[in-house]
Amino acid sequence: MLTLLAIYANQVLPVSALMEEIWGDNPPRSALTTLQTYILQLRRCMETALGGEPGGSKELLLTRHGGYLLHTEPGNVDVHEHDRLATLGQRAFDRGEHEQAAELFGRALGLWRGPALVDVRTGPLLEIEAMRLEESRLGVLERRIDVELRLGRHAGLLTELTALTARHPLHEGLHAQSMVAFYRAGRPSAALDAFQNLRTHLVEELGIEPSQRLQHLQRAVLGSDPALDVDAGTGRVLDRFTG
Repeated sequence: MLTLLAIYANQVLPVSALMEEIWGDNPPRSALTTLQTYILQLRRCMETALGGEPGGSKELLLTRHGGYLLHTEPGNVDVHEHDRLATLGQRAFDRGEHEQAAELFGRALGLWRGPALVDVRTGPLLEIEAMRLEESRLGVLERRIDVELRLGRHAGLLTELTALTARHPLHEGLHAQSMVAFYRAGRPSAALDAFQNLRTHLVEELGIEPSQRLQHLQRAVLGSDPALDVDAGTGRVLDRFTG
């Protein structure tokens, strides 16, 4: 319940949403009373965390008409801070400030300590949030790698990309980035292996071939296309092959 309130911090979370998260489609007859008891217990935990200050929890966990609101200050909830830093990173990228974008994306990713909500018993609402957060993290990770490739940092990305493509064997964007990084590091055979591994998984698991974008990148590696070189208009090349 605290996790759901934190994700929707500073917004009124309806009682019905909390009940759905806890009991799904089968709330007990005593659901409302039990929920109120949970809120009371949560406030007591907060007061303990605040050093026993009487009534302090009521300034954090507020009762509103039809629901409850967890009041937090900016930066107090990692989910919101991740989203804020990712947004700032994208704005920096759009302005062409790649160094700043890489730093902001890296700070957003640095807030993660493992899979989203891994230590929380999730109901229907938090399951959706967990999937959304994982997709957000992966998207920011891909953007950070894209920026670092534009900055010519391919050598430092090889180990990370090898692990990421193994963990996400069907993710075309990560495989494309891996191919570019290996090619620029003077390892075209490893770049072609990355393509072949992706193709094998796509064919065996989904019955499809890699996209035209990836096939085009494979041909560029086979032909030692100068457009793949770091000093050949990096931004345009990455938009063409990995964007």
